[in-house]
Amino acid sequence: MNSAHVLQALRLLMVFSTVSAQQGYMYDTGEEWVNTWRQGFNFQCPHGEVLVAIKSYFSEKEGSDRLWNFECQRTPYGWGEPSECWWDDINRAGMEWSSVCTNNGLVAGIQSQYFEAVLDREWQFYCCRYARKCPYSCWDRQWKYILCRMTDFDCQFENF
Repeated sequence: MNSAHVLQALRLLMVFSTVSAQQGYMYDTGEEWVNTWRQGFNFQCPHGEVLVAIKSYFSEKEGSDRLWNFECQRTPYGWGEPSECWWDDINRAGMEWSSVCTNNGLVAGIQSQYFEAVLDREWQFYCCRYARKCPYSCWDRQWKYILCRMTDFDCQFENF
């Protein structure tokens, strides 16, 4: 797997990784969800936290929709406070898409609206940038270092 694929996988993991507890709804699943079937929602992590986990429950009989739940976590201390936050571009319902926060941002919230006509949702991500966070371009070296430290490999660190 080349570094571009690793970076894309890490970006997707970051997209699908961060949110906190809000007033939720309980269904027959026995879990709490941020939305009801076929309804919109807006979820934001507390200030200084980013999305780290997403859970969903699919039902074809409920309009091929999903219930959603999110979890947030505080960012590493060394990153400091978010320097700016914004709502990124909307991903339209019924269209294929992938998304990465612009400007080296991390996902700190999600809003979504369901569209009955296409049995799909549109998505918009709330992104926050941390001035002291390693930009995407250095992730390859950062993850190489972490993975080599977790294994017995004798890794070479030229260009590190």
